[in-house]
Amino acid sequence: MSDKLAHMNSDNRLKVYIETYGCQMNLADTEIVLGIMSKSGYSPTDTMNDADVVLLNTCSVREHAEEKIRQRLSTIRSQKPDKPNLVVGVLGCMAERLRSNLLDGRKVDVVVGPDEYRRLPQLLEGALAGNQGLGVRLSRTETYDDIIPFRAEGISAWISVMRGCDKFCTFCIVPFTRGRERSRTLAGVVNEVEQLVRQGIREVTLLGQNVNSYRDGEKDFADLLAAVANVEPSVRIRFTTSHPQDLSDKLIDTIAAHDNLCKYIHLPVQSGSTRVLEAMNRTYTRDHYMELAKRIRARVPGVALSTDIIAGFPTETDDEHRETLSLMEEVRYDGAYMFKYSPREGTPAYKMGDDVPEDVKTKRLSEVISLQQKISYEINESLVGRTFEVMVDGTSRKSDEQLSGRTDTNKTVVFPRGTQKPGDVVKVKIDRVSMATLFGEVVCIHN
Repeated sequence: MSDKLAHMNSDNRLKVYIETYGCQMNLADTEIVLGIMSKSGYSPTDTMNDADVVLLNTCSVREHAEEKIRQRLSTIRSQKPDKPNLVVGVLGCMAERLRSNLLDGRKVDVVVGPDEYRRLPQLLEGALAGNQGLGVRLSRTETYDDIIPFRAEGISAWISVMRGCDKFCTFCIVPFTRGRERSRTLAGVVNEVEQLVRQGIREVTLLGQNVNSYRDGEKDFADLLAAVANVEPSVRIRFTTSHPQDLSDKLIDTIAAHDNLCKYIHLPVQSGSTRVLEAMNRTYTRDHYMELAKRIRARVPGVALSTDIIAGFPTETDDEHRETLSLMEEVRYDGAYMFKYSPREGTPAYKMGDDVPEDVKTKRLSEVISLQQKISYEINESLVGRTFEVMVDGTSRKSDEQLSGRTDTNKTVVFPRGTQKPGDVVKVKIDRVSMATLFGEVVCIHN
């Protein structure tokens, strides 16, 4: 055993620092990793300079995300001469995708994919002794259902209810880095929510690459949502992400039936063109998507919809781009995540060739963003004079004199500071708006 490992049996435990990149799934995975590490004698730290182990939990969805990690690794390695015993590791999707490249030339000491986090303490023990560690096998069964995540104090929590994806959209690397779909038990998720409620959590977000395909025996995602909603009616429940093909009428009715299921659905469309959707292997048409959006709005009054849009997918024409703009006009999203197409090696779309010129992609993306900003502002402007229940998150990012929180439709609301604390629910009357934020005055407080 190395001198460092011996410290794990004293009060001076080895300290682990994790930087998390990418989506909420990665944030939830970091909490799982910290749960595993804490159980194995490591102490989490928020300061990299104090750490014995530095781990980057990574994303591979877009090339920019990977480039950011490469730059960060370069910065960390430049500091290693001052800390020769520092262990550096890469976790997550990038670890799975670029395993050999990361280990070559001793760029990092440990590379661990999303399904092998249980082996991390063992691999770190080897790395602390001077050996490189690799764990990147994908699993058809691993859900970490028995792992207690290590969560920082707060009012919100993420819970991964399933892992992997079976959709194989042609642009997406996720099925190759996170494996096939498998779901946690309904009882396991409900038990975790019950524990969180006892700890004072006021909002829970259920996570999955495609939560609509959740299954535990005969129980589907609508059954899971209903069970979680019934744990504590005052606790807000959110979820992400939905696939349009699998969002059922039963699920829509379940959302409508429970007051604490937030009236906000993230429903990625990616493109407004049926031909492009087919090229993306999205398994639905424009008409199917439009009808689904109409059913949601009819059954869940006041619902907010958001989406993902890719500009410049291979072979996309100007007319097909305009189809996306017209779909946006019809659906009228409250918000959207909008990107230029980014080719990912190993995906079917990569073989199609990146044939839309970069300047055309940039122009199309700019038009998508401009239209969404206009729609978002118009929707928010229509809310002036109305009163909403807002759960307080904390101090506004722009002023210590103001607080911020969110409506159940996921809109950020800023209002003057009072005696409210995070987790309190206040009624705020909206008096002005921006594209992304509502502003108002508190008219009622109830904890």
